[in-house]
Amino acid sequence: MPIENDTIAAISTPPGAGGIGVIRMSGPRAFEVLQQIFQPHDPACSFRSHQLYYGHIVTTGATAKKKIIDEVLAVFMQAPKTYTREDVVEIHGHGNFLLLQSILELLLHYPVRLAEAGEFTKRAFLNGRIDLTRAEAVIDLLSARTRKGIELAQGQLSGRLYEQVDTIRQALVHMRAIVEVAIDFPDEDKEIINHAELSLLLETRVRGPLAALLLLADQGKIFREGITVVIAGLPNVGKSSLLNTLLQEERALVTAIPGTTRDTIEEYVDIAGIPVRIVDTAGIRDNAEEVEELGIQRAREQIKQADIVLFMIDLARAVSAADQELFRSIQHKPVILVANKRDLLPGKLPDLGSFRDRTLAIIQISAKEQQGIGELKQAIFKAVVGNSEQWEDVGCTPNLRHKDALLRAYAASGRALEGLQAEITSDLLAIDLQECLAELDTIVGVTTTEDILDLIFKQFCLGK
Repeated sequence: MPIENDTIAAISTPPGAGGIGVIRMSGPRAFEVLQQIFQPHDPACSFRSHQLYYGHIVTTGATAKKKIIDEVLAVFMQAPKTYTREDVVEIHGHGNFLLLQSILELLLHYPVRLAEAGEFTKRAFLNGRIDLTRAEAVIDLLSARTRKGIELAQGQLSGRLYEQVDTIRQALVHMRAIVEVAIDFPDEDKEIINHAELSLLLETRVRGPLAALLLLADQGKIFREGITVVIAGLPNVGKSSLLNTLLQEERALVTAIPGTTRDTIEEYVDIAGIPVRIVDTAGIRDNAEEVEELGIQRAREQIKQADIVLFMIDLARAVSAADQELFRSIQHKPVILVANKRDLLPGKLPDLGSFRDRTLAIIQISAKEQQGIGELKQAIFKAVVGNSEQWEDVGCTPNLRHKDALLRAYAASGRALEGLQAEITSDLLAIDLQECLAELDTIVGVTTTEDILDLIFKQFCLGK
């Protein structure tokens, strides 16, 4: 795959005000351009690699007087000890987006073009600094919403997934070598290939590890993408109070007047490392006025998209026919019954056993007094992961692209195993082994097509 030989630049810090802002350049002309626009405080500046220098970014031109754009620190990093394995320059200026944009526009007057999304990381991959799993880990690290998500991304960035996949690849390469020898010497086929031995090798060193990675892929999807939990119920049962309690902030307006919430309100909360999108909805009731009815329609739409519904009732009043009707309308979704306002019933709490067989759990809470919230979070976590004993604490997990390739590799290994057991010809066996190996090669980037690479790196922000 061709490697671009031009010089690129982009703002690497997000838009908005900040203490500093960083502009990054990478390519063969990066240092030359820096020397044109950077005026060091010390005229004897020699620009040693990987050392920061203080000075100013100035406009240049044959006739125009030089004008200071910003006071900055600049660093030149000489290849190959850089992020992209090319010459890299970083300019650290004040975090005003207009100032950063002015510096970037100045750079683009030189033989420098604006970097595409993820192009710095793409060059790191193309130049052999990282494999494709590590490149994708950068995306996960930037977008992680929980500390657990950060840990998984860091594990993948350190090469853990690559090492697991590469171990399987090496086993396949070894098997392929044996089969290729048998193809070259067909008369000695049976002496070269021990079908029982290769079958055991395929089971233990290929199919077993592939199956383990596939299990981890489902776990990884939850930590990367999270789940959606919708709070639903009649008006004034405490839905907005529960949202505020889960977030530990006054995010939703709470009053004693039914129908206060007219629209959906959503935020993310970290529950045992899982990013949970909590959606507070309008109370659902009949005969609502027009604006409230629009909120109720949105509430029903959110319920359809929910992974879990927290169905709230008010313990301070008897379960009504309207509660039962609304509960029946959402029973097609996984439901946790949340019985609120238990602080108002200091005595024996009511029996809610009639709901037990129709819900994942029944949790009695006081959103106002923050009672039972830990138990509710545990119920949400258990609803997601099932048996927590099977929930492995691993350093990294495959993403959806990896999972698709792993499924195809597992299927190909299954065909190879059947072929070994049936003692098919070596050339047919080689096809299945090679197909399995090719799928793993796409994961680490050995044979990934340019279209797939473009799709992966377009997920990045500019400047990374």
